[in-house]
Amino acid sequence: MIHRRTALGAAVATLALVAGTSAFAQTKTLYVGMNGGNFEKTFTQGVFPEFEKANNVKVVVVPGTSSDILAKATAAKDKPQMHVMFLDDGVMVRAVGAGLCEKLKDGPELAELDKGARMKGDMAVGIDMGMTGLAYNKKMFDEKGWAAPTSWMDLADPKFKDKVVFQSASASSFGLHAFLMFNRIQGGTEANVEPGFGKFRDTIGKNVIEFIPNSAKISEMVQTGEAAIFPLTPTGVSNLKEKGIPVEYAQPKEGSVVLMVAQCVIANNSEPDLAQKLAAYLLSAEAQSKALAVGNVVPSNTRSKATTPEAEKKLETFHGFMKTAVVLDWDAINAKRPEWNSRWNKMIER
Repeated sequence: MIHRRTALGAAVATLALVAGTSAFAQTKTLYVGMNGGNFEKTFTQGVFPEFEKANNVKVVVVPGTSSDILAKATAAKDKPQMHVMFLDDGVMVRAVGAGLCEKLKDGPELAELDKGARMKGDMAVGIDMGMTGLAYNKKMFDEKGWAAPTSWMDLADPKFKDKVVFQSASASSFGLHAFLMFNRIQGGTEANVEPGFGKFRDTIGKNVIEFIPNSAKISEMVQTGEAAIFPLTPTGVSNLKEKGIPVEYAQPKEGSVVLMVAQCVIANNSEPDLAQKLAAYLLSAEAQSKALAVGNVVPSNTRSKATTPEAEKKLETFHGFMKTAVVLDWDAINAKRPEWNSRWNKMIER
Protein backbone atom coordinates (compact mmCIF):
# COMPACT_ATOMS: atom_id res chain seq x y z
CA MET A 1 0.00 0.00 0.00
CA ILE A 2 1.39 3.41 -0.99
CA HIS A 3 1.42 5.96 1.81
CA ARG A 4 -0.83 8.95 1.10
CA ARG A 5 1.95 11.50 1.76
CA THR A 6 4.30 9.62 -0.56
CA ALA A 7 1.72 9.65 -3.32
CA LEU A 8 1.01 13.34 -2.75
CA GLY A 9 4.73 14.14 -2.85
CA ALA A 10 5.14 12.21 -6.06
CA ALA A 11 2.23 14.07 -7.60
CA VAL A 12 3.65 17.45 -6.61
CA ALA A 13 7.06 16.48 -8.00
CA THR A 14 5.43 15.39 -11.24
CA LEU A 15 3.55 18.68 -11.54
CA ALA A 16 6.75 20.62 -10.87
CA LEU A 17 8.55 18.63 -13.55
CA VAL A 18 5.76 19.24 -16.04
CA ALA A 19 5.71 22.94 -15.18
CA GLY A 20 9.48 23.16 -15.55
CA THR A 21 9.38 21.32 -18.84
CA SER A 22 6.61 23.61 -20.06
CA ALA A 23 8.61 26.72 -19.10
CA PHE A 24 11.66 25.33 -20.86
CA ALA A 25 9.63 24.58 -23.97
CA GLN A 26 8.37 28.15 -24.05
CA THR A 27 11.86 29.64 -24.08
CA LYS A 28 12.25 31.47 -27.38
CA THR A 29 15.37 32.43 -29.29
CA LEU A 30 16.11 35.79 -30.84
CA TYR A 31 18.92 36.10 -33.38
CA VAL A 32 20.83 39.38 -33.51
CA GLY A 33 23.23 40.16 -36.35
CA MET A 34 26.18 42.28 -35.24
CA ASN A 35 29.91 42.74 -35.51
CA GLY A 36 31.90 40.08 -33.69
CA GLY A 37 34.81 40.73 -31.34
CA ASN A 38 34.31 43.42 -28.73
CA PHE A 39 30.70 44.13 -29.73
CA GLU A 40 29.64 40.51 -29.45
CA LYS A 41 31.48 40.04 -26.15
CA THR A 42 30.04 43.25 -24.67
CA PHE A 43 26.43 42.42 -25.40
CA THR A 44 26.50 38.67 -24.74
CA GLN A 45 28.30 39.09 -21.41
CA GLY A 46 27.09 42.45 -20.15
CA VAL A 47 23.78 43.41 -21.74
CA PHE A 48 21.71 40.49 -23.01
CA PRO A 49 21.65 38.34 -19.82
CA GLU A 50 19.27 40.59 -17.90
CA PHE A 51 16.84 40.75 -20.82
CA GLU A 52 17.07 36.98 -21.29
CA LYS A 53 16.26 36.34 -17.63
CA ALA A 54 13.37 38.81 -17.52
CA ASN A 55 11.75 37.54 -20.72
CA ASN A 56 12.58 33.80 -20.70
CA VAL A 57 14.42 34.16 -23.99
CA LYS A 58 17.81 33.26 -25.40
CA VAL A 59 19.60 35.88 -27.49
CA VAL A 60 22.05 34.44 -30.01
CA VAL A 61 24.53 36.60 -31.91
CA VAL A 62 25.05 36.10 -35.64
CA PRO A 63 28.53 37.64 -36.03
CA GLY A 64 29.81 39.41 -39.10
CA THR A 65 30.72 42.75 -40.61
CA SER A 66 27.93 45.15 -41.52
CA SER A 67 28.23 44.01 -45.15
CA ASP A 68 28.00 40.36 -44.08
CA ILE A 69 24.90 40.95 -41.96
CA LEU A 70 23.23 43.00 -44.70
CA ALA A 71 23.89 40.21 -47.20
CA LYS A 72 22.37 37.61 -44.86
CA ALA A 73 19.30 39.77 -44.22
CA THR A 74 18.85 40.42 -47.94
CA ALA A 75 19.14 36.75 -48.85
CA ALA A 76 16.47 35.82 -46.26
CA LYS A 77 14.19 38.82 -46.84
CA ASP A 78 11.11 36.66 -47.53
CA LYS A 79 11.70 34.48 -44.47
CA PRO A 80 14.04 36.32 -42.06
CA GLN A 81 16.40 34.22 -39.98
CA MET A 82 17.36 37.16 -37.72
CA HIS A 83 15.19 39.40 -35.59
CA VAL A 84 17.37 42.47 -34.93
CA MET A 85 20.52 43.67 -36.65
CA PHE A 86 23.27 46.17 -35.91
CA LEU A 87 24.82 47.90 -38.93
CA ASP A 88 27.14 50.83 -39.51
CA ASP A 89 25.05 53.89 -40.31
CA GLY A 90 25.80 54.00 -44.04
CA VAL A 91 25.00 50.33 -44.47
CA MET A 92 21.84 50.77 -42.39
CA VAL A 93 20.62 53.44 -44.82
CA ARG A 94 20.84 50.80 -47.55
CA ALA A 95 19.00 48.25 -45.39
CA VAL A 96 16.15 50.66 -44.71
CA GLY A 97 15.96 51.58 -48.38
CA ALA A 98 15.71 47.90 -49.28
CA GLY A 99 12.72 47.42 -46.98
CA LEU A 100 14.57 45.17 -44.53
CA CYS A 101 13.59 47.12 -41.40
CA GLU A 102 10.32 47.85 -39.64
CA LYS A 103 9.58 51.08 -37.76
CA LEU A 104 10.59 51.03 -34.11
CA LYS A 105 7.65 51.29 -31.75
CA ASP A 106 7.39 54.61 -29.96
CA GLY A 107 8.52 54.51 -26.36
CA PRO A 108 10.20 56.60 -23.66
CA GLU A 109 13.66 55.44 -24.76
CA LEU A 110 13.38 57.22 -28.12
CA ALA A 111 12.81 60.58 -26.44
CA GLU A 112 16.00 60.11 -24.40
CA LEU A 113 18.28 59.62 -27.41
CA ASP A 114 20.74 62.05 -28.91
CA LYS A 115 18.91 63.75 -31.79
CA GLY A 116 21.54 62.58 -34.25
CA ALA A 117 20.86 58.96 -33.33
CA ARG A 118 17.34 58.81 -34.74
CA MET A 119 17.37 57.91 -38.41
CA LYS A 120 14.61 58.93 -40.82
CA GLY A 121 11.19 57.72 -39.71
CA ASP A 122 12.69 55.82 -36.74
CA MET A 123 13.20 52.87 -39.04
CA ALA A 124 16.59 52.50 -37.36
CA VAL A 125 18.25 54.16 -34.39
CA GLY A 126 21.86 54.62 -33.30
CA ILE A 127 22.96 52.39 -30.46
CA ASP A 128 26.68 53.21 -30.45
CA MET A 129 27.98 56.68 -31.25
CA GLY A 130 31.43 56.89 -32.71
CA MET A 131 33.75 58.41 -35.27
CA THR A 132 36.59 57.40 -37.53
CA GLY A 133 39.80 59.33 -37.08
CA LEU A 134 43.47 58.39 -36.97
CA ALA A 135 45.24 56.00 -34.66
CA TYR A 136 48.95 55.47 -34.35
CA ASN A 137 51.58 53.17 -32.86
CA LYS A 138 52.62 55.14 -29.78
CA LYS A 139 55.70 53.01 -29.14
CA MET A 140 57.01 53.50 -32.66
CA PHE A 141 56.25 57.22 -32.66
CA ASP A 142 58.10 57.67 -29.37
CA GLU A 143 61.10 55.69 -30.58
CA LYS A 144 61.27 57.67 -33.83
CA GLY A 145 60.62 61.01 -32.16
CA TRP A 146 57.60 61.62 -34.35
CA ALA A 147 54.88 64.06 -33.31
CA ALA A 148 51.33 62.73 -33.11
CA PRO A 149 49.43 62.95 -36.44
CA THR A 150 47.12 65.93 -36.95
CA SER A 151 45.73 65.50 -40.48
CA TRP A 152 44.34 62.85 -42.79
CA MET A 153 47.16 63.83 -45.13
CA ASP A 154 49.67 62.48 -42.63
CA LEU A 155 48.83 59.09 -44.15
CA ALA A 156 50.70 60.33 -47.24
CA ASP A 157 53.82 61.49 -45.35
CA PRO A 158 56.89 59.81 -46.92
CA LYS A 159 58.22 58.85 -43.48
CA PHE A 160 55.37 56.34 -43.24
CA LYS A 161 56.45 54.46 -46.37
CA ASP A 162 55.26 50.85 -45.93
CA LYS A 163 53.95 51.71 -42.45
CA VAL A 164 50.35 52.66 -43.26
CA VAL A 165 47.66 50.02 -42.74
CA PHE A 166 44.48 50.86 -44.60
CA GLN A 167 41.15 49.10 -44.35
CA SER A 168 39.60 48.29 -47.73
CA ALA A 169 37.18 51.05 -48.75
CA SER A 170 35.07 48.40 -50.49
CA ALA A 171 34.62 46.36 -47.31
CA SER A 172 35.21 48.60 -44.29
CA SER A 173 33.53 51.79 -43.08
CA PHE A 174 36.88 52.93 -41.64
CA GLY A 175 38.60 52.67 -45.02
CA LEU A 176 35.70 54.30 -46.84
CA HIS A 177 35.63 57.19 -44.35
CA ALA A 178 39.35 57.81 -44.71
CA PHE A 179 39.16 57.69 -48.50
CA LEU A 180 36.24 60.13 -48.60
CA MET A 181 38.00 62.58 -46.28
CA PHE A 182 41.07 62.37 -48.55
CA ASN A 183 38.74 62.99 -51.50
CA ARG A 184 37.29 66.08 -49.80
CA ILE A 185 40.77 67.45 -49.11
CA GLN A 186 41.55 67.01 -52.81
CA GLY A 187 38.48 69.07 -53.72
CA GLY A 188 35.94 66.30 -54.17
CA THR A 189 32.56 65.57 -52.60
CA GLU A 190 30.55 62.42 -51.99
CA ALA A 191 28.90 63.17 -55.36
CA ASN A 192 32.30 63.53 -57.06
CA VAL A 193 35.05 61.10 -56.08
CA GLU A 194 37.25 61.63 -59.13
CA PRO A 195 39.84 63.69 -57.18
CA GLY A 196 40.18 60.89 -54.63
CA PHE A 197 40.51 58.05 -57.13
CA GLY A 198 42.83 60.11 -59.28
CA LYS A 199 45.34 60.91 -56.52
CA PHE A 200 45.10 58.16 -53.90
CA ARG A 201 47.55 55.66 -55.40
CA ASP A 202 50.36 58.21 -55.76
CA THR A 203 49.92 59.67 -52.26
CA ILE A 204 48.52 57.53 -49.44
CA GLY A 205 48.57 54.41 -51.58
CA LYS A 206 52.38 54.57 -51.91
CA ASN A 207 52.70 54.21 -48.13
CA VAL A 208 50.29 51.32 -47.59
CA ILE A 209 51.92 48.08 -46.52
CA GLU A 210 48.65 46.16 -46.59
CA PHE A 211 44.97 46.70 -47.33
CA ILE A 212 42.95 44.72 -44.79
CA PRO A 213 39.22 43.84 -44.92
CA ASN A 214 38.61 44.90 -41.30
CA SER A 215 40.54 46.03 -38.23
CA ALA A 216 41.09 42.63 -36.60
CA LYS A 217 44.71 42.40 -37.83
CA ILE A 218 45.78 45.82 -36.54
CA SER A 219 46.62 44.53 -33.07
CA GLU A 220 49.11 42.04 -34.51
CA MET A 221 50.62 44.55 -36.96
CA VAL A 222 51.20 47.13 -34.23
CA GLN A 223 52.96 44.59 -32.03
CA THR A 224 55.19 43.38 -34.88
CA GLY A 225 56.09 46.96 -35.79
CA GLU A 226 54.52 46.78 -39.25
CA ALA A 227 51.81 49.38 -38.56
CA ALA A 228 52.57 53.00 -37.71
CA ILE A 229 49.33 54.77 -38.57
CA PHE A 230 45.82 53.72 -39.62
CA PRO A 231 42.16 54.84 -39.55
CA LEU A 232 40.32 53.78 -36.39
CA THR A 233 37.75 54.93 -33.83
CA PRO A 234 38.38 56.14 -30.25
CA THR A 235 36.50 53.06 -29.02
CA GLY A 236 38.71 50.80 -31.11
CA VAL A 237 41.78 52.50 -29.67
CA SER A 238 40.47 52.12 -26.10
CA ASN A 239 39.85 48.42 -26.63
CA LEU A 240 43.38 47.89 -27.98
CA LYS A 241 44.91 49.85 -25.10
CA GLU A 242 43.06 47.68 -22.59
CA LYS A 243 44.84 44.69 -24.15
CA GLY A 244 48.20 46.39 -23.68
CA ILE A 245 48.60 47.42 -27.33
CA PRO A 246 50.55 50.74 -27.52
CA VAL A 247 48.17 52.88 -29.59
CA GLU A 248 46.66 56.35 -29.29
CA TYR A 249 43.86 58.20 -31.06
CA ALA A 250 44.37 61.49 -32.94
CA GLN A 251 41.56 63.78 -34.10
CA PRO A 252 42.37 65.08 -37.63
CA LYS A 253 42.17 68.85 -38.02
CA GLU A 254 39.83 68.37 -40.98
CA GLY A 255 37.48 66.48 -38.66
CA SER A 256 36.72 62.86 -37.95
CA VAL A 257 33.81 61.08 -39.64
CA VAL A 258 30.68 60.25 -37.67
CA LEU A 259 30.35 56.48 -37.43
CA MET A 260 27.17 55.38 -35.74
CA VAL A 261 26.23 51.76 -35.26
CA ALA A 262 22.46 51.59 -35.61
CA GLN A 263 19.97 48.87 -34.80
CA CYS A 264 16.77 47.94 -36.57
CA VAL A 265 14.07 45.34 -36.07
CA ILE A 266 14.00 43.16 -39.16
CA ALA A 267 10.74 43.34 -41.08
CA ASN A 268 8.50 40.25 -41.09
CA ASN A 269 10.58 38.44 -38.46
CA SER A 270 9.06 35.50 -36.58
CA GLU A 271 8.89 37.27 -33.18
CA PRO A 272 7.91 40.89 -33.92
CA ASP A 273 6.73 41.82 -30.41
CA LEU A 274 9.68 40.27 -28.63
CA ALA A 275 12.12 41.76 -31.15
CA GLN A 276 10.65 45.22 -30.58
CA LYS A 277 10.92 44.68 -26.84
CA LEU A 278 14.60 43.78 -27.15
CA ALA A 279 15.25 46.81 -29.36
CA ALA A 280 13.60 49.10 -26.81
CA TYR A 281 15.65 47.59 -23.98
CA LEU A 282 18.90 48.06 -25.90
CA LEU A 283 18.10 51.77 -26.28
CA SER A 284 17.45 52.21 -22.55
CA ALA A 285 19.83 54.13 -20.31
CA GLU A 286 20.25 51.00 -18.19
CA ALA A 287 21.38 48.77 -21.06
CA GLN A 288 23.62 51.40 -22.61
CA SER A 289 25.29 52.16 -19.29
CA LYS A 290 26.18 48.46 -19.10
CA ALA A 291 27.55 48.49 -22.66
CA LEU A 292 29.70 51.51 -21.83
CA ALA A 293 31.07 49.89 -18.68
CA VAL A 294 31.76 46.50 -20.24
CA GLY A 295 32.97 47.39 -23.73
CA ASN A 296 33.45 51.16 -24.13
CA VAL A 297 30.34 51.33 -26.34
CA VAL A 298 29.47 55.04 -26.42
CA PRO A 299 25.78 55.50 -25.54
CA SER A 300 23.20 57.22 -27.71
CA ASN A 301 20.86 57.52 -24.71
CA THR A 302 21.64 60.86 -23.06
CA ARG A 303 20.58 59.53 -19.65
CA SER A 304 23.19 56.78 -19.63
CA LYS A 305 25.71 57.03 -16.81
CA ALA A 306 29.41 56.33 -16.71
CA THR A 307 30.16 54.07 -13.75
CA THR A 308 33.75 55.21 -13.20
CA PRO A 309 35.64 58.51 -13.36
CA GLU A 310 37.72 57.04 -16.19
CA ALA A 311 34.61 56.24 -18.23
CA GLU A 312 33.23 59.71 -17.56
CA LYS A 313 36.47 61.25 -18.85
CA LYS A 314 36.24 59.15 -22.02
CA LEU A 315 32.71 60.42 -22.62
CA GLU A 316 33.79 64.03 -22.17
CA THR A 317 36.67 63.55 -24.60
CA PHE A 318 34.37 61.87 -27.10
CA HIS A 319 31.86 64.71 -26.99
CA GLY A 320 34.73 67.13 -27.61
CA PHE A 321 35.73 65.20 -30.75
CA MET A 322 32.12 65.23 -31.95
CA LYS A 323 32.21 69.02 -32.22
CA THR A 324 34.36 68.77 -35.37
CA ALA A 325 33.03 65.45 -36.68
CA VAL A 326 31.81 65.32 -40.29
CA VAL A 327 28.55 63.73 -41.45
CA LEU A 328 28.81 62.16 -44.89
CA ASP A 329 26.14 62.25 -47.60
CA TRP A 330 25.02 58.63 -47.49
CA ASP A 331 22.38 59.03 -50.19
CA ALA A 332 25.10 60.07 -52.64
CA ILE A 333 27.44 57.34 -51.38
CA ASN A 334 24.96 54.49 -51.61
CA ALA A 335 23.84 55.55 -55.09
CA LYS A 336 27.36 54.89 -56.40
CA ARG A 337 28.79 52.43 -53.86
CA PRO A 338 28.84 49.31 -56.10
CA GLU A 339 30.64 51.29 -58.81
CA TRP A 340 33.14 52.65 -56.27
CA ASN A 341 33.78 49.18 -54.86
CA SER A 342 34.60 47.89 -58.32
CA ARG A 343 36.91 50.83 -59.05
CA TRP A 344 38.63 50.49 -55.69
CA ASN A 345 39.32 46.79 -56.17
CA LYS A 346 40.61 47.29 -59.71
CA MET A 347 42.52 50.58 -59.28
CA ILE A 348 43.72 50.64 -55.67
CA GLU A 349 44.09 47.12 -54.32
CA ARG A 350 45.06 45.37 -57.53
